[in-house]
Amino acid sequence: MQSSPNGVVFLSSWLTSQGYPYELQQRYRKGGWLKLAGKGAMLKSGDALTLSGGLAALQQQAGMNIHIGGRSALGSLGLAHYLQVNEQEITLFTEERTALPAWFFNAEWETKIRLFRFSFFSDKMAGLTDYKDGELTVKISDAARAMMECLYLCPVQFSLTEAFELMEGLATLRPVVVQSLLEQCKSVKVKRLFLYFAEKIGHSWFKYLDTSKITIGAGDRSLSENGAYVAKYKLVLPKEIVG
Repeated sequence: MQSSPNGVVFLSSWLTSQGYPYELQQRYRKGGWLKLAGKGAMLKSGDALTLSGGLAALQQQAGMNIHIGGRSALGSLGLAHYLQVNEQEITLFTEERTALPAWFFNAEWETKIRLFRFSFFSDKMAGLTDYKDGELTVKISDAARAMMECLYLCPVQFSLTEAFELMEGLATLRPVVVQSLLEQCKSVKVKRLFLYFAEKIGHSWFKYLDTSKITIGAGDRSLSENGAYVAKYKLVLPKEIVG
């Protein structure tokens, strides 16, 4: 525990698996070495409870696939700074039917949390990258996956116009990474929007994609009332985007 990074949350179940039985954990708390962060979760006595510390525990000790994604990940990577990002809100993504512990839900985090439960990649860990927050390392979405998560939320929970503006800032994506994610993506809507936005913007990496390996399904998808039709991708989108 002394060698663990400052701020990390210790799950009681994980400490037990590491040879620290419940009785010993109680002694550490009574001795002032550990303090309670919630039922089944503790911190070193001098540490503050932060979201990164909680996520590090869930990812590394509990093995949960929960991560910062979408616009929040793009902001952490420095790719959304020119937009009006709500600094007081962090978007988290996890898989369907994932049961998060009560201490995580009941904690008073430094920011408001929006949690979405869905998975639309055949490899659930695809497109995740390590992010350093002080001494802590947590998994967040890389730029390509974060963009696809934004598109998945369009148009109900995320603006198509803002998504297009975010895509404009992604000029340095690696085509091999984008190709892999698009091939694994199970959302037709996401794939169509991603390809259309990238092609319309004219990103240099788009020409290196092998679109013959990316299935975009059949049938029209309307994402805007009284919008403009994009025949190549069978999408109805806001007229201000199609132009």
